[in-house]
Amino acid sequence: MEARDPEIQEELAATLQARGELGAEYESVLIESFLEKVEQRLDTTLDRRVRRQLAEQQMTTARGARPAQPETFGERYALGIVSLILAVPLSAIGVVNAGIEGLVVAWLGIVGVNAFQAARGGGLFRRREERARSDWKD
Repeated sequence: MEARDPEIQEELAATLQARGELGAEYESVLIESFLEKVEQRLDTTLDRRVRRQLAEQQMTTARGARPAQPETFGERYALGIVSLILAVPLSAIGVVNAGIEGLVVAWLGIVGVNAFQAARGGGLFRRREERARSDWKD
């Protein structure tokens, strides 16, 4: 449904005209009727989007390929930021318990997790953000 849907605009104009002819006592009935029509239009649009998205997912699954997914700022840097925040207490725990060897092990773990995430494409938050983006595209 577009922001300026001509069908909805016509319905609104007809509702306003009917309100002018019938008077304020029928206002609630007219508004309810108009809102039902808007709700039906939204349901139709939503159903169409869901069917299209399911069809795209089925086609992608049938092809055995992953869809192209753009990387966002959050995907790229969130794990790095969290790793740096957690590096301080992990370093302290490693040094207190095992000295310099504990520090090295803690940092190897941090670097390993970040390297693994970078190697697999950084898709930590991809599914949730992709759903949100596709809901607002149409």
